[in-house]
Amino acid sequence: MNPNTAAVLIADVVKSSAHEELRRLLGVGMAEASRAHLKRKWIRLPYSVTAGDEFQTISISPNNIPEVILDLRVRMQPLQLRIGVGFGPAPRRIQPPVNRLAGQPFVFARAALDNLKRKNDYKFEVLTSFRSKNRVFDSTANLIYGLHDTLLLRITSKQWENIKAFRTRRRLDAAAKDLHVDASTVWRNLRRGHFWQLEETIPGMRTLIRASDL
Repeated sequence: MNPNTAAVLIADVVKSSAHEELRRLLGVGMAEASRAHLKRKWIRLPYSVTAGDEFQTISISPNNIPEVILDLRVRMQPLQLRIGVGFGPAPRRIQPPVNRLAGQPFVFARAALDNLKRKNDYKFEVLTSFRSKNRVFDSTANLIYGLHDTLLLRITSKQWENIKAFRTRRRLDAAAKDLHVDASTVWRNLRRGHFWQLEETIPGMRTLIRASDL
């Protein structure tokens, strides 16, 4: 992977008109995600609204994108996101606000998101799309996340609650204490919510990104 490659993420809310408190939920979720992701050095700039229910950022390293995607989906619950990711040369100057930056990764991210809005390359619902100059990478990454999203779409609100608690605490007993349930209940909800499969996507995608000409 070229060290100058940047990854741009653009997301929007699925069926946003159905959420009466959309603005509040989106604002709180973006602020929380910005603080956490900047602290972990996953993104270069805070998340910024581009229009309506849509927001974007640019990552410090494309390797961070799989972790960013999952963490965003957890933090933004109950909002369901469509996410388009584009890879390309980083802009020469990266300064806020991110919605005023431009370049190939932004164009690719927009194309990826638009593909999700209008149609997708599969005969099933998909929430994540990747676009780069490398068609082999795109095909592989989009297939991985096509299968990933099939599991994601089956997760219930209760299972999301358990996933968030466990990702925050990283211990079954601590998550169970926060949720006022026993550890076996948390384990069962993580398993039924396909949590382990979702997390295993992260190292697999990182390997693919590092090995690809982006």
